Amino acid sequence: MAPAPAHVRLKVCCIGTRAEAGIAVAHGADALGFVAPMPSGPGAIDEAAIADLVPRVPPAVATFLLTPRTDAATIVAQARRTGVNTLQLVDFVAQDMLERLRVALPVVRLVQVVHVLDDDSVREAEAVAPFVDALLLDSGNPRLAVKELGGTGRVHDWSLSRAIRDLVDVPVFLAGGLHAGNVGEAVARVRPFGIDVCSGVRTDGRLDAGKLDAFARAVAGG
Repeated sequence: MAPAPAHVRLKVCCIGTRAEAGIAVAHGADALGFVAPMPSGPGAIDEAAIADLVPRVPPAVATFLLTPRTDAATIVAQARRTGVNTLQLVDFVAQDMLERLRVALPVVRLVQVVHVLDDDSVREAEAVAPFVDALLLDSGNPRLAVKELGGTGRVHDWSLSRAIRDLVDVPVFLAGGLHAGNVGEAVARVRPFGIDVCSGVRTDGRLDAGKLDAFARAVAGG
């Protein structure tokens, strides 16, 4: 089990413009998430836009590329085109592909998303944890015909997330339906390394500085 952090990291996802990146950084974001084209969900922008935004992010702030791809060669090409330092794998990536990513991108961190649905999700998280740098627990459903791979705005069962956090030895980020009104409870119950937010700090699809300020304060006090 990874120890509970003294500082809960804040990852602001679905960054789409320079202005949004600036707002997130100004409110203490430790990481920014950039969403590549997805089968469903909000916030996707094209790779050229991501490649333009990433170099403008301060070096101390991590840059996550959210990719639905599961083939190592395709993911490596995406990482190189966009220049990110972290890959958020929103669909299940097989162990052999993770090993290929390690070889091809030795300085890029790997974060595997686990969509928390039931006890099988706990077993999936435990199995993949030794092969990645962190897990991110979200509320999608990759079992659907059109996969939900994030951005649902739904809260999942935090008791399952806490079980995962207690089982694994890598940092755990928590996502899924979080907003200023519930994130303090989420932090207290799950004790994650970091919190990931998209829809909970947006108004009409745009990053809302007021909502983000309230959210960041709730995370810090959680």
